[in-house]
Amino acid sequence: MVRGHRGGPVIATVDLRDPDPAAVDAGLQEAGFLLVTGHGVDAALRAELRAAARSFFALPEAVKRAYAVRVGGRGWLPPGVEANAGVEGGEHPPDLKESFAIGPDTPTGDPAVDEVWFPPNVWPAEVPALHAAATRYLAGMTRVSGELLELCGAALGVEPLRTSTPTWTFNINRYPPLTEVGAPAPGQFRIGPHTDFGTVTVLDREPGAGGLQVHTDARGWEDAPYDPDAFTVNVGDLLAHWTGMRWRSGRHRVLPPQAGTPHEELISLVFFFELDHDALVTPLAPPVGRRTDLEPVVSAPFLRERLDAISVG
Repeated sequence: MVRGHRGGPVIATVDLRDPDPAAVDAGLQEAGFLLVTGHGVDAALRAELRAAARSFFALPEAVKRAYAVRVGGRGWLPPGVEANAGVEGGEHPPDLKESFAIGPDTPTGDPAVDEVWFPPNVWPAEVPALHAAATRYLAGMTRVSGELLELCGAALGVEPLRTSTPTWTFNINRYPPLTEVGAPAPGQFRIGPHTDFGTVTVLDREPGAGGLQVHTDARGWEDAPYDPDAFTVNVGDLLAHWTGMRWRSGRHRVLPPQAGTPHEELISLVFFFELDHDALVTPLAPPVGRRTDLEPVVSAPFLRERLDAISVG
């Protein structure tokens, strides 16, 4: 069903056990977002992974520095290296967050490809529980993402996008409290306004005063609805391109820490699913697609351009 949520935009709530393809199509045209229940990923596993992530982020900076990487790498992304609003152009202050990034362990054998899209993961020896919990969680994420792509095809009455060795990124984002980061600079967010780059993003989030907001043309910025049992799923640029812009790439942001909740710290589990690195994505023609001027794109360079745009320095 599609329903309104108090304080938020109209977003489709979809049960993966018995989905309504028409509701998916309507919801993704409206905001590019879904709330997805019936996904079968245990809440206890999500809590276990968050606890392990908090243990890592609590390590001294000198220890975390051994795992530091830039945007697109595997390991710790320190504060200050990423400004997501850069994908929309212009200069923007860095996002008020730190992250731990993980990717697929399925190299192609081509060194030029593997260096960029399938580098080895880096697991902190100080927190062995992180590797164990993330491995189990990511098995669920790849399954759910595949089911979502199948559902997207059904919603449009076309063959779905399929993958064999997909690229993806899993970011565990920590949004530090105001007491740690101080007053935000003008225009600074925990994550600045942007759209994601791939096919579907599957988010398990914690609600908060400095939390997720979704943008629609009709209603502007509004707080995203929250259901502790649901994943928040949004369309990325690559999936929107495939639909001929029938579906909108969900524009969103994460508010800066708020003065009224100075000790608020949030952890988000963010799975960005893509396609095979060399997948050719041909936009759907009308009447399913909305545009006739879009060219086919190859997944890897399409994504690389956007990753470069959000890197600071």
